[in-house]
Parts: sequence; structure tokens; C-alpha cells
Amino acid sequence: MPESEEKPKKKKTRTVKVLKASAIIALAGLILIAVFVVYLYATSLPLADNDRNSRLFDINGEVIATFSSSGKDSIPVTLNQIAPELKEATIAVEDRKFYEHHGFDVVGVGRAILVNIKEMSMAQGASTLTQQLARNLYLTHEKTWSRKIKEAVYTAQLEMNFTKDEILQMYLNEIYYGHGAYGIEAASQMYFGKSAADLSLAESSLLAGVPKGPTYYSPYNNMKKAKDRQKVILSAMVSTGDITQSEADKAYNEVLDIKPQSERKTNEEAPYFRDYIRSVVVNQLGIDSSRLDHGGLNIYSTIDMRMQKAAEDTVASGMDPESQLQVGLVSIDPRNGYVKAMVGGTNYLTSQYNHALADNRQPASSFKPIMYLTAIESKQMTSVSLFESKPTVFHYDNDRKTYEPKNFGDNYLGWIDLRKAIAVSDNIYAVSTLMKIGYEPVIEMAKKLGVTSTLNGVPSLALGTSPISPFEMASAYSVIANEGLRNAPVAVLKITDAADRIVYKVPEQTPEQVVDAASTYVVTSLMESVFDTGGTAHRVANKLTRPVAGKTGTTSSDAWMVGFTPELATAVWVGYDEGKEITTTESRRAAPIFAGFTEKALENVPPKVFNVPEGVVSVYIDPTTEKLAGEYCESRRLEVFLRGTEPTEYCTEHYAEPDPADTEQEIERDRDDSWWDHFRNWWTK
Repeated sequence: MPESEEKPKKKKTRTVKVLKASAIIALAGLILIAVFVVYLYATSLPLADNDRNSRLFDINGEVIATFSSSGKDSIPVTLNQIAPELKEATIAVEDRKFYEHHGFDVVGVGRAILVNIKEMSMAQGASTLTQQLARNLYLTHEKTWSRKIKEAVYTAQLEMNFTKDEILQMYLNEIYYGHGAYGIEAASQMYFGKSAADLSLAESSLLAGVPKGPTYYSPYNNMKKAKDRQKVILSAMVSTGDITQSEADKAYNEVLDIKPQSERKTNEEAPYFRDYIRSVVVNQLGIDSSRLDHGGLNIYSTIDMRMQKAAEDTVASGMDPESQLQVGLVSIDPRNGYVKAMVGGTNYLTSQYNHALADNRQPASSFKPIMYLTAIESKQMTSVSLFESKPTVFHYDNDRKTYEPKNFGDNYLGWIDLRKAIAVSDNIYAVSTLMKIGYEPVIEMAKKLGVTSTLNGVPSLALGTSPISPFEMASAYSVIANEGLRNAPVAVLKITDAADRIVYKVPEQTPEQVVDAASTYVVTSLMESVFDTGGTAHRVANKLTRPVAGKTGTTSSDAWMVGFTPELATAVWVGYDEGKEITTTESRRAAPIFAGFTEKALENVPPKVFNVPEGVVSVYIDPTTEKLAGEYCESRRLEVFLRGTEPTEYCTEHYAEPDPADTEQEIERDRDDSWWDHFRNWWTK
């Protein structure tokens, strides 16, 4: 074969081989791409950082908070709960082709790659909204090639697994807007005090500019830079055709009502309760804090968010936000020990200290019912036991020491009984009681009721000088409310892991009868008098529409109202962190908060009277003699006693001669009697 013919043949053969090789490579590439796409479809996205945070559920199974060491403040919302202007502004400035691309802006990426190669670094990026979301959910913000590769993979998976609207919704709920606010709803509430659904064009364009540099463009930090950024965004919206130039100019010139940071409130529900649960889970249940933050645990609690809302609203209306006066409220269901509501202060953002758990405050006279319960159960005293209310010096410690308590306002009433003493909170009567029954029985009774704080055996114990937390007081009163049956306080019902496996379940609790039911009823009846005319809580009686028993307590620096219904035992404390003195007006804030909360919390529960248990008797007594009321005792009172401790003697100090008019009336009645009545009377004689 001629050499000239052989060369074209060889050339043709090489071309065929190249084409075949190229086809094989292309096919292999397509197969690899197909395999990779299938892999991406089949592979689940990693658990997002915010999904790894453990969640707190209320009694109804609703998520109310998350546990995170980062302290994220966020409120997830759906896309239709966000103003259209905010969505348009975000897309216009961050990713105009968002609804056109599949997660990547190819032109922008190419431009960024050229710049990065030239600079030999990751100096420039061209992130779409999907890429930003992938980075925020799954990656760090370091500028490395490995992170970029992972970002690309996760971006592709996001686009495969979610619609564009779902991606935009996730993005707007995740992006950081500065000052601890993650997501548009938290940002909207923080900056403007309104929902994201209600944002105007001016407000939307300002907020859309913050994520570019939350510190740099925050209106709190630099209003001029924030407005400059707003102008850029409004121009972008004009370019995309979302708004007109005149609308942009009007929005830019609008004066915005940006809320002061001092007025900011936390966006997580029940933050003090959440912190309390963290303490219980870590310190009592032994679960590591890192697992709590990033283990994806589900903590099911006892809190009732309707009652919690009632507590928060009542505290907000009952306290002065401009004052440094603090408050603590805790409410427990006596029937099972469930903690239903907890407020630890006036504003969580300004003070995370939980005053509902503070064990350094004196309960003052709110401690007295515990002492009187001891006296009643031991049968050393009854509702009509008398002590003289007068200036008194008490001797103790083998007469080596003296104690001279005072009544409020130096008001001494002379001889009074227990019902009067508890209603007016007489201090002389209280100390007289303690000296009669002894310290140790009272301390033992407090322990049985659930008080864990150390109590000092001195005469002033009667006046509540040993510090006790509001939580302990609510727990102790819940036993009295539950007829002497004690249920230990419970806040965590169950914990499951991310796979819904049980990590912890509260042991079944059998109520323990720590006090006789009849004794608790007698004390409950006495405590109802606190709300009667002349009682220390009479000012809030008109706010209550149901039977309530309770006791106030006041020191120079503390004000208390602790009380209960059959369904709720609640303790409210008001005072200053520094322990400085409170005014009379400030001391009167606790009782209205208690009354307002009790009514709101139980507004859907019919009023219920306290059950009268076996072993209680009710008799009419004459208040002046404390004996059984005689026939002619005009002033009489129905009083309750433990069976066998009621008076047995009748009053003989009140006697009246028959009124002649009454006698004439009796004669006339006799005349009107029938012959059968006369015959029956004669026969029975």
C-alpha cells in the first residue's frame, strides 16, 4: 500500500480512538454525575446546629424553648408571616436570581474564582441565599477550600430537598440580625417591637441591610451606616421593579420608631423556668450540659403555658418597669406536685437571677401558718386559744437572753384568739405560740412540708426570720392545700433522645400523708380570714371570686403573699436585690399579683370549696368568752376544731329577760293553735 494512502488511514483511526475515548470519558462522567446526584438525593443532610439543641416542651407537648450555649434568641415563623417587602428587599440585595438558579450563581462564582486565583486566597465570595443557608446551618464561616466544597454539596442537597419558598423561609428564620437576634421575627420584635408580618417598606429595607454586617449596620451601633445601607437596598428594589423610585424616596425619608434596647424583652418563653430545668437536668438528673446543649434531647416539663402567661402578664402589670424592685413567683399544683408557672424577675434580659428560687429572703409572717399547723396538730392549741397582745419581753436560752418583738404600727389588741391573730398577723401572739409549743416541733413540721433551708431555733423563728425560698414556701403550702398529702415538686416528666428513646422518666409518686388532714383544714379555715375585713390581705378580697387561703408577710426589705386554692399553691415575693428597705406602697404589690394570677390561671376552672375531712367539727362559739354560744349570745361565730378539742362549756355571761312583747306574741300564737295541737301537747305531758 502506498505510504500516502496509509497516513490518512492512521489519522482516521486515531480520530476514531479519540472520539471513542472522549465518548467513554463523557459517559463515565455522566455516570459519575448521575451517581453523585443519586448519592445526594439518597444522603440525608447533616443535623443542623439548631436542630441539635435540646428542646423544652410544656405540659401540652408544645415546644417553648431550646437549650443552647450560644444563647440564640429566635422565633421561627412561616413565610406568610413575613411582610412581602422584607422578602423582596432580601432577595434584591442578596440574591436577585434566587428563583432562577439551582443554588449557584455561575457567573458570580466564576468572577469570584478569578479574583481568588489572582489574590491566591479566598478573598471574595459569591454566595446565593441557599449557600448562605447551608453555611449557617451546617458549617463554620472560615474561608477554606474544604469548607467551600462542603458548602457546595450541602447547597445542592438543600435545592434537591426543599422548594425555593421553603429555603427562603429557613434562611429568614436563621440569618443573624445582630444583638443576639436570629431570624426576622426576633429582629423585628427587637428593633421595632412588632411582628415581621407588620413591617413597612422602610422598616423592611433597614432590616434587610443588617445581615451584611450585623455590628457595622445595626441602627443601635451606627444609624448613619444603617441608613446608607438602607438606601442601597431601596435602589436595588427599584432596579428589580419591586418598587418605584418615589416609593423608595418616601421609605428612606420615613422616621423610624426604633425601640430602645432597654425595652427589649426575651423572645423565648418562660426563660427563668428554662434555666431552672437546665439546673434540674444537669445537677439533679446527672445529664451532661454539653449533651443538653447539643444532644438533641426532648425535655417534657410540667409547665402550663396558659398559667405561665397569666403569671408573666400579672407580674408585668403589677411591677414598675422603671424601678429596680424585683419579684419572684412560683405556682405548684398540690394534687401532683407539678410546677405550673415560674417568674424569676421583672426582665430576664436585665437580670437572669431567678428570685423564685432565692433562698436568702426572710418569709416573715408567711411562715406563721406552718407554726400554727404544728400547734393545732399537737392539740396544744385550738382556733379559740387566747394570748394577750401587748408589749412583751420574752426570755429564752435559760433566761440568759431576751427578745422583744413589736406589732406593726405598735398596734396591740389585748386578748385575742388564733383566728384574729392570723388575720391581723399579730407578732406577740405568734411568739407566744412558739414559746408554748417549742422550736423543734415547728422545725420538724417545716421539714415534713418540704422546707429544706436551715431554720434557727430562736423566738424570732415565729416571725419568719430564717430565710426560705418562694419555691419552698409554695411547696410547703401545697401540702396544706392537699389535706396533708405531700407530693414532692416535679418539673421534668420525661426526657427522650433524638431517636425518641427514653432517657429519663419521672418515677411514679405516691403522695405521703405527712400531716393529719383535719389539722390542715382547721389551719386552712383560719387562713381564709386573712382576706376578711380587717385581715392583712383584705385589699385584694374583691379581686378573688373563689375560696382562697393565704398569708401575707412583710419585713423591712421583703413583701410576701403565699396562698392556695384546692388547685394551686402560689408564692409571690417582692423586694430589692441589694436588700434595701421597701416602702409601704412597694410592700403592697405582692398580694395583688397573687390575686390577679390566681384568678387568671384558674379562670376556666369553677370555684371549689375546701373539702372538710373526717375529724373536723364545727360549732358556734361566743367570741367574747370563746365558749359554746348560749341561747342568748347575740354575737356568735361558727368555728372549726379537731374533733375532741372543741369547747364543751356554754357561755353563761349572756342572759336576757323575756321581752313582754314576745310573751304576748307567744300567747296569741297559742290561741291560734288547733284543738288537735292542744290535745297533743296535753297527751305528751
